Parts: sequence; structure tokens; C-alpha cells
Amino acid sequence: MAMADDAPASPHTVTANVGFTTDYIWRGIAQTSHNPAVQGGIDYAHASGLYAGAWGSNVSWIADSGAIAAGTGNATMELDTYFGFKNSFAQDFTYDIGFIRYNYLGSYTAAAGFAKADTDEIYGAIGYKWFTAKYSYGLGQFLTVPGASGTSYLDLAASYPIADSGFTVAAHVGKQTYKGAAAAAFVNTATYTDYKLGVTKDLSGYVLGLAYTSTNASPFYTYPAGGNWGKSTAALSLTHAF
Repeated sequence: MAMADDAPASPHTVTANVGFTTDYIWRGIAQTSHNPAVQGGIDYAHASGLYAGAWGSNVSWIADSGAIAAGTGNATMELDTYFGFKNSFAQDFTYDIGFIRYNYLGSYTAAAGFAKADTDEIYGAIGYKWFTAKYSYGLGQFLTVPGASGTSYLDLAASYPIADSGFTVAAHVGKQTYKGAAAAAFVNTATYTDYKLGVTKDLSGYVLGLAYTSTNASPFYTYPAGGNWGKSTAALSLTHAF
């Protein structure tokens, strides 16, 4: 008779995470007008490579940009839902394909010239050891820009764990390219490139991070209510997974 310890490992894994950051930066652009954010998520993974999850954070950029018609409500919470498939091939190579929806919770009416912020993307990535190249393609409008199907983001990243130290150093460059007639009509271009350097330290399950980001974003990302969202900035974060 087989002992309980001899039972095969479950192919299902569920993990969760919670964290805090002094500045929520996404693709080089501040999502909270350079204010702190509390974040967290839950993930499911199957041994076959299938995965799905949800992740959330407070945000302020929709209202700060003037994308909400006066007196019609607000959206202060981002909730991302996603699913995909990832696995390895050859030696030291990985791949990842999937879909993500950026949901901005709240009841509001988009101001004239803007769209509701909810956005869908499909993505694909190839990794080799510490390096990853990822391409994301927007479906329909992109964030608050109407008629922007085909807007894309190319992400080149490297992440290197320093053996037996708990430290990981990372570098990233990405380019956000907007498509569509509405984006082409902007006085200042919405297309930009962002850069990031960072380091994390694993402290017995709590990951402390410091990241410096910069962009060449135009004044399109500068608003009276929120300041310059694409300026160079450093952010501290603390995350715990369980």
C-alpha cells in the first residue's frame, strides 16, 4: 500500500501576492501621478503550461488626464485579467503566448475625444536564459485613445540572479507605438520609448525592489492635475508571495 507521501504531486498551483510601491510605473508612465499604490493578485498554473490570473492596483491617471466627463463618476481601480500558455523548448529557451484585459473599475462617461479606458491585448514572448523579448498588440481602442487597434509594445528585458545572494539585477527597454487616426491627430505624439534599471532582494519571501525609469515621452503625458507622467523617477517596492 502506497504511503500518502508517495502520492503524485498535483499539476495545479495557486499562488497569491500583495505589495506596495511608492510609484506605480507601467511601461515607463506613472499610473498614480507619482503617488503610492497598493497592489495584489492571484495566479493559477497547470503543469502543462496553461495559466490564468488577476491583478489589481489603485490608479488615478484616467481622472487626472481629463478623460472623464465632469460630474459623471470616476475610475480609481485597475483590475487585469489574463490567461495564456508558456513552456520551454530546445535548451534554455522559453515561450509565452496569451491575452490580457486591463479593466478600469468604476462608472463614468468618457469625455469628448476620449474612449473608456478598458483595453485588450494579445502577446507573445520568447526567452533565452536571462533575456526576454515580448510583443503586445492592442485590440480595439487603447486605453483612452479611440480607434487605436494595432497599437503595440515591444519589450526587451534582461534579469540576472546573483548566485547565493538573493539579489537580482534587471534592465529593460520598451517602445509603445500608437496607431489610428485619433493618435495621429495629436499635437504631441503618444508614441515613446522607456528604459528601466532595477535591483531586487529576496528577504525570506519578501522581495524589496528599487527601480529607476526614464522615457522620451512627449508633453502628451503631462497634465495640470497629474504632472509629467513620463519623467525620470525612482520607485521602491515591497512584495510578498504566498
